[in-house]
Amino acid sequence: MPRKMNLDEPKSLSDFLANLILKKKGIDIKIFDLREITSISDFFIICTASSGIHAKAIADNLILESKKKGIKPWHNEGYSNLSWVLLDYVDVVVHIFLQETRKFYNLEGLWADAKILAIED
Repeated sequence: MPRKMNLDEPKSLSDFLANLILKKKGIDIKIFDLREITSISDFFIICTASSGIHAKAIADNLILESKKKGIKPWHNEGYSNLSWVLLDYVDVVVHIFLQETRKFYNLEGLWADAKILAIED
């Protein structure tokens, strides 16, 4: 019998959210395990969306599906311009970028010391 996912655990929540992004065709999805290098959050999830509409669709789906599980983001930003949408679940922070914005801010470079897991289909 498969183990039930406990979304109260940050690792399980990060896996759940990353898989939701994958289902909405998010591009270049990576989970950054920050637990050993900072206390700001346990995990970052970074992905690229192909357009502002795509970024909104990914973010809306994350909010909808996590709400169904009784989990809501504490804070969100970026809905006004959709080039970088941030959903803050406290222990897990999701960053949905347009390609040029992701390249410009280079979070992968800033957090290169983290353990990084690429999520693929």
